[in-house]
Amino acid sequence: MRPTLQPVAPSIDDPIELLMACHDKVRRFAGLALRLRDHLAAKGPDKQAQEAAQSILRYFNIAAPLHHDDEEVDLFPALRQLAIGELDQHVAQLEAEHTELAVLWQSLQAWLRATAEGQPHPAPDTVEAFAHRYQAHAQREEDLVYPFAARLTATQIGGISAAMVARRTAS
Repeated sequence: MRPTLQPVAPSIDDPIELLMACHDKVRRFAGLALRLRDHLAAKGPDKQAQEAAQSILRYFNIAAPLHHDDEEVDLFPALRQLAIGELDQHVAQLEAEHTELAVLWQSLQAWLRATAEGQPHPAPDTVEAFAHRYQAHAQREEDLVYPFAARLTATQIGGISAAMVARRTAS
């Protein structure tokens, strides 16, 4: 039996479980951006700040775009096949938010790169908007869209899972 404190990894066969695990990381790294802003104001770009900035950059430059592709290339098109008007509206709104979040993310790049290199750089005014909007976006996906994945066929779910794995193992 597993110790109760050890997290259970999501199943590779359950793309929604994997996407929700990504959302947990989105929440964690978006929150870390807020804490980093506050840390820098108090202590400057010390070693801890540099490591935090590197982690945020790595996550949002590598993992987050893969996650958005998982949704936009695989999950959302499969959900559109269900032909549910309200769901299609939610999906369209969430896709538009991906674009808005990408713009907010770009506004943090110079700050995070400078911090990762130990250079003082003022935090952009968009840090809070980035963190809160990303966290709210993840929650909306979980509440408004992900539950409909239960209506997809096993073949569709398998295809989404396979595409997610291939996206992360491509050379």
